Amino acid sequence: MTMRQSTSQHGETISRIGRRRPEASPEAQSLIACLEEAGATLLSLPPSGFSPRLRTSTLPVLREAAEAYGWSLTELRAPMPSASRISRMDRAMGYLSLIPQDRYLLRRIVGCRALVHPVNGRHLFSWRRLGELMGADHKAIQRWHADGIRIILDALRQQAAETGRPSSPATPPVMTAMPGRRAPSLDRL
Repeated sequence: MTMRQSTSQHGETISRIGRRRPEASPEAQSLIACLEEAGATLLSLPPSGFSPRLRTSTLPVLREAAEAYGWSLTELRAPMPSASRISRMDRAMGYLSLIPQDRYLLRRIVGCRALVHPVNGRHLFSWRRLGELMGADHKAIQRWHADGIRIILDALRQQAAETGRPSSPATPPVMTAMPGRRAPSLDRL
């Protein structure tokens, strides 16, 4: 919460202006966590697959003593995700197709916001950066993101009614175990 907002007894966020915004539902929180885990899994996949070409390898020559002891500045890479995480990623990224084709802007916003760095747990696209990319105010981007989440949830509920299965996506167990990962900021939805 920021200095401008406080939470009332009824679970609503009240800004200084006095407008009330309801908190996101548990289903929306679960869907956002599921999409964020899928984005982190997608970004932790190796950048290229196996190649059929032959590779030659030579031993690198150490030019500095600091490199010999592992003090080089290399980027920390996330470990290869498990098969179950990749399967959950495929299912969660399929949720983006539930947003209709004519609402492609919502699909882009939800997809961009799902991309979370797998090591530090930060979003690759902040609300303001998305606003700059889309040419809109960051508050409008937040509303559109909430609309995209609602569209996905409605489509999941409709599918659940037709098949008789539970409608909400399961909260991924890995998302809560990520070090330094905070809960999604849902007071903006």
